[in-house]
Amino acid sequence: MSENKTKMSFFNKMFGTNEEGSSSPKVNWNQLDDLKVIDEAIALSYEKPVILFKHSSRCSISRFALKQFENDYNFSSEQLEPFFLDLINHRNISNEIAERFQVEHQSPQLIVVKEGVAIFSSTHSDIEAEILNKFV
Repeated sequence: MSENKTKMSFFNKMFGTNEEGSSSPKVNWNQLDDLKVIDEAIALSYEKPVILFKHSSRCSISRFALKQFENDYNFSSEQLEPFFLDLINHRNISNEIAERFQVEHQSPQLIVVKEGVAIFSSTHSDIEAEILNKFV
């Protein structure tokens, strides 16, 4: 992983706790804040499935989808590796993801990568943590 990798729950970052009031996040996000992190995610996808969550902080639908996803997420770091993209600040990374994985840009968007290939994508209200059970 890159030196500048930051793990956190977006909900925790914004409000200090998760829905249950606990200070421990349910999702330990790897931040997609540099193009080289895409290469790291691809490399990890040969060991376990990787998820990429593309979020727009300017969109209430995206905020709702993220909050719901984080509340329902129940996977260990051995099962899945989660990556978070703030696409308002890193649109270039979103564009690179779309190009590399041949997945049309959407926001919010959840992409599952396994063995270097996007094997699943969902957007908006179709984003559900439960669907990830199919890939672990």
